[in-house]
Amino acid sequence: MKTIWTNGCFDILHRGHIELFKYAKSLGDRLVIGIDSDSKVKKDKGESRPFNRSEDRKFILESIKYVDEVLVFNSAEQLENLIKDNFPDIMIVGSDWRGKKVVGSEHAGEVLFFDRIDEYSTTKILENNK
Repeated sequence: MKTIWTNGCFDILHRGHIELFKYAKSLGDRLVIGIDSDSKVKKDKGESRPFNRSEDRKFILESIKYVDEVLVFNSAEQLENLIKDNFPDIMIVGSDWRGKKVVGSEHAGEVLFFDRIDEYSTTKILENNK
């Protein structure tokens, strides 16, 4: 069984996220998604985030046909341990992480980068709706 891993906030889902999940699932049998806890999102993105609670984000992600499992993490250390425990064949990371340290990448068989789809972005969606 080939396991694929990706992670992020996935606060407000948009087409770019679904395209990522579809692509990821096409590469293997099992897609596991790690999501940032509410406190981690707040710390990383500011007091107004997340827009949706982790329980709701997890429920929505688990309802998507491409997704097999969703795990919540609260720190880089927890994220690394989850990746190590799942030892994915492929880890998919946003192309904005090219050339940067990707947490847990040493525990994946291969790291692939995924380009944004038409500049979809949760942050941009929230900014445009203010």
